[in-house]
Amino acid sequence: MERSVELSGKSKSTLTNYARCLSHMVLYFGCSPLELDREQVLDYLHYQKKQHKTPSDSFFKHTVYGLRYLYRVYDLPEHRVALPSIEQPKKLPVVLSREEVKLLLKTPKLHKHRLLLALLYGCGLRNAELRGLHIKDVDTDRLQLHIRQGKGRKDRYVPLCSLLVRGIRIYLAAERPKQWLFNGNDTSGKPVGLSPNGVQWVVKQARQHSGILKEVTTHSLRHTYATHLLEMGMDIMSLKDLLGHVDIQTTMVYLHVSQQAKCAVFSPLEKLYSSQ
Repeated sequence: MERSVELSGKSKSTLTNYARCLSHMVLYFGCSPLELDREQVLDYLHYQKKQHKTPSDSFFKHTVYGLRYLYRVYDLPEHRVALPSIEQPKKLPVVLSREEVKLLLKTPKLHKHRLLLALLYGCGLRNAELRGLHIKDVDTDRLQLHIRQGKGRKDRYVPLCSLLVRGIRIYLAAERPKQWLFNGNDTSGKPVGLSPNGVQWVVKQARQHSGILKEVTTHSLRHTYATHLLEMGMDIMSLKDLLGHVDIQTTMVYLHVSQQAKCAVFSPLEKLYSSQ
């Protein structure tokens, strides 16, 4: 399965998620999922679906996707087990106001953490893209950030504003990181990048100490970046390229949350009193 995932070009996180969920099945039944009959698999999925605390919805989703992939690898018809379809939640992204972004960015005491938040928002980076940044990827002369092998194994460039360039130069001079732009902790002394939890911790701490009530995650800053650019007049196709989306439909969701001039209409309550 590992060989198949790597040859297909899927990410390591995909293999990790599939293997983790399928390993739970092995421990639960004491045998390979390939040895289970239809009723056993459906009973197990039903059991997982009923769990309220753990596993999460993503665990159930990756269990289903992992089984489907496993059956393809071993050339077993998918209809051998009628796996349930995964209904995608129809949720709109959480978007911060400009004032909330300012508050969030000035909250951390460490310059490193303020810069991390500024890059997430100022360049619309995913968690993994931020962690994968090397010092050589930052071109402060041409005002560009090189995102290597983002989601879907695609490279792209995103612009750097002068504020970010100044912040990066101050950070590099003070911290002198090695290889990665943001080094993590490693007992061996070798340079390593930040962990996913490390980035999430910085965002979580900033939200808590800022007093912002919205649920802010690393991806919330990416959503906010996209929404604010649309509100500033960027066209949807240019935004799609900056975000590294494959499908324009993924980008279109931001049209529903942006307050563009042509659709930034008023409340009917406001119209009642506008003539007085």
